[in-house]
Amino acid sequence: MKHLNQNQEFRFNEVLFEHRNKEYGAYALRNESDRILTKALFVGVSLLAAISITPFVISAFQSDVRSESGDGVEIVLVDPVVPPDIQVKPPVQIQKTEVQPPKVKTYDATLGEPKAHVTNEKVIEKIEGAVAGPENNKDGIIATTNYHSVPPQAGTGPAVPYIPPTSPAKVPDNHIADPTELASEAVFAGGIDSFRNKVMNNFDGSGFGDDGGIMKTVITFIVEKDGTISGLKANGKDADFNNEAIRTIKNIKGLWKPAKNKQGETVRSYFKFPISMNFE
Repeated sequence: MKHLNQNQEFRFNEVLFEHRNKEYGAYALRNESDRILTKALFVGVSLLAAISITPFVISAFQSDVRSESGDGVEIVLVDPVVPPDIQVKPPVQIQKTEVQPPKVKTYDATLGEPKAHVTNEKVIEKIEGAVAGPENNKDGIIATTNYHSVPPQAGTGPAVPYIPPTSPAKVPDNHIADPTELASEAVFAGGIDSFRNKVMNNFDGSGFGDDGGIMKTVITFIVEKDGTISGLKANGKDADFNNEAIRTIKNIKGLWKPAKNKQGETVRSYFKFPISMNFE
């Protein structure tokens, strides 16, 4: 069947190119078309097969390689081991030791009091390498300095010298504190109500019932540091009523809790106690 088709094609080409130039390329291509198509088919199939097996060849080369040495020992190639990061230790801080200042020899360079007649003239002892000072010292003393270290301060301005805080002056023993100086006022040991009840119970008003009416006075006294009272004064209009009020307060038994200033010190302070009685 194949040969029949080829013969028919050949005869058709002979009739088609009769009385024509058969050397022309079209005549040769038509006669050799089957052979060219067959050759192209084989080339295409070969390329397709080569492309298909290429991935398998590459994967085979990438797999672990095993080899044997001449002595029959199997050698297995593995991935290299990466060492861990090395920790760097911080540098050791070296503490500077304080250098003690050198000792300095001194000789007494103070001037004596001038007198009309010198009896014992002062003789300065010579000490080699000594400097002037208040006394003779052959062994030497450590030189002092008035320099005070200044603590570091934040900011860009000039550094301010550090001035150590000074403790407040001690309050004199006889000083009586002003109310503005007090942090807590003096108070009776049992409370102000207890003190008021003692005054009312001990006050002798038998001599003041004849005149009748209301009598008033204000007693001012000093509460001492030990809790006692002193310096009692009354400023009422009736002298007898004032004296009885002073007598009553003097005879009350019990101590006071003294006042304290804002520094927490016990101080002397004034205390005013008004008294008012109605005699009818």
